Amino acid sequence: MKALRILGIVAGVVLALLAIGVAALYALFDGEKIKGEASRVVLEQTQRKLDIAGKLELSVWPDVGIKLGRLTLSEPGGKEEFLALDSARVAVAVTPLLSKQVRVRRVEVDGFKATLVKRNDGTLNIADLMGGKDGKEKVPEGTHRAGAGDTAKSPLNIDIVGIKVANAQLTWRDEKSGSTTTLSNLDLSSGRVQVDGAKQTLALESLSFAATLAGSGLNGQAKLVLSGVEGSAQTMKIGQLALDVDAKSGETVVKAHIDSPVAANLGEQTIALEKIAGSVDLAHPQMPMKQLKLPLAGNLRADLAHQTAVLELATRFDELKIATKLKVAKFAPLALGFDLDIDQLNVDKYLPPRTKEEKAAKEGKLDFSALKGLDVNGAIRIGSLQVSKLKLAKLNAKINLAGGRLDVAPLTLNLYEGSASGSLSLNAVGNAVAMKQNLTGVSINPLLKDLADKDLVEGRGSVALDVTTRGDSVTAMKKALGGTAAVSLKDGAIKGINLAQSLRDVKAKLGAKQDATQQAKAGDKTDFSELTASLKIANGVAHNEDLAMKSPFLRLAGAGDIDIGGGRMDYVARASVVASSAGQGLDQLKGLTIPVRVTGPFETLSYKIEFGSLVSEEAKAKVEEKTQEIRSKVEDKAKDKLKGLFGK
Repeated sequence: MKALRILGIVAGVVLALLAIGVAALYALFDGEKIKGEASRVVLEQTQRKLDIAGKLELSVWPDVGIKLGRLTLSEPGGKEEFLALDSARVAVAVTPLLSKQVRVRRVEVDGFKATLVKRNDGTLNIADLMGGKDGKEKVPEGTHRAGAGDTAKSPLNIDIVGIKVANAQLTWRDEKSGSTTTLSNLDLSSGRVQVDGAKQTLALESLSFAATLAGSGLNGQAKLVLSGVEGSAQTMKIGQLALDVDAKSGETVVKAHIDSPVAANLGEQTIALEKIAGSVDLAHPQMPMKQLKLPLAGNLRADLAHQTAVLELATRFDELKIATKLKVAKFAPLALGFDLDIDQLNVDKYLPPRTKEEKAAKEGKLDFSALKGLDVNGAIRIGSLQVSKLKLAKLNAKINLAGGRLDVAPLTLNLYEGSASGSLSLNAVGNAVAMKQNLTGVSINPLLKDLADKDLVEGRGSVALDVTTRGDSVTAMKKALGGTAAVSLKDGAIKGINLAQSLRDVKAKLGAKQDATQQAKAGDKTDFSELTASLKIANGVAHNEDLAMKSPFLRLAGAGDIDIGGGRMDYVARASVVASSAGQGLDQLKGLTIPVRVTGPFETLSYKIEFGSLVSEEAKAKVEEKTQEIRSKVEDKAKDKLKGLFGK
């Protein structure tokens, strides 16, 4: 009983001391003084105005805590609000304080708002809070800077059971571009956070972050979850990082999930995501398949100190396999190298089909200014590619972008039973384009059908192009086209006219002097065994003087203009019948040249056989034949007289 009495007395004394301590704590706590002192220090050191509305509230049970109401912090000079919060509370455990340990039970913040601004001169509105414009930490005169030795003598241990931030908002505003991006409905919560001051280590049980994104035409939500975080003053490891993004821009919806462990060296400023796994979902109401899902796998390594990074990613869907490697040599200005390998890609399958309204809509402007300020080089390999109906295979290209100029050289590929090699360049200065291509063994008809939707000629052979142009639209570029081109085809046909049949009809019309005109007919064609032509192009008009076409019974030459910019032709082809035309019903036309004028828009070409010229040619031929006959008779008579003169 005596022992119990002593224990009761001790307990009473302890309770009395605690009561006295609590009373003293309340008595010594001066909220208004703390508020005033905090505002004064902030104003002196940052020239910002700190305003804490209401009272600071102190609680001691079940833990020691301080709660404050609305708080605002101004921009330098006190004119505009920089950040604000509706309420906050920090609670710590009492007993660990006696052993110089801070064990925070809970940190709660509600209604936090802050605006980050990038000014026109490139500076940030938080530069002073990060150590001033020179980036160095401001240390008041006479203040002792804690060193490693101080930490060793009195290490600070922090043990936070949990952190909760609710209804927060962060706004980013770029004054130069005029863009604003906002993270709203921001909620953050964490599990246990432990800091060991002696060992300089950090352990974070878990962290969850979610927010709504809006700005620059993009709206969406993002959620970040970290688990198993362990670190020290030099290294940090995250057992698993999971990022989910659900964003919408116009009618396009993007959903992405990325999952990976993370390793970081804080001293060397390096970070690595060694095993990235995840997926990206794309949806658009006008996409043929409506929705597209891409699985992701790869890794990322970044060196922030040296501004370098390497990203390797692979994905696949349908028959498509993509593997890419990106190397960043410098973050700003961006210097990027890449290597892209694609198995097979049908771009037409995944792009929205153009509606009649879009096809009839006014032509859009071309602007290559996006090429400026970039430094990119790399290689692209594609096994098979279809884009705008054009079918290509084994595409290999080297890419170099610098000084606003994009060069694709060498550029090699297979197409339409043949191959192509050459180069392509785009220049932001003047919106200029230059292309050199040599096509060999190409089947020309399906190429023209897919490329330009034109059914003009058949055959297989070579095409050489060396052209340049400039302009702010496709039409302007067609009209500014200049350079040279050459064509050499075998075993083909000119579509739209059957010259052999037209020449057979000529026999019945030789007496008429009126020209005959016919529109191009889809089923008609004129076969040839060889066709060659060279063109000089200036101001969108291709001029030809040396067309040469051969067939077993016809020869065709020609000259004229092809107006690429205007989409028209004005060309005269001259057909002549050769001796080998026996049995073709063209015997009476041997030796004659039949002019055929091709005119009109590409879509509705007209072929005019100029019979007036044909009759003139025939008359000329008869005159020449009669002249030759008279000359022969005169020569014969002269010979006879010479024989009589010399008696032989």
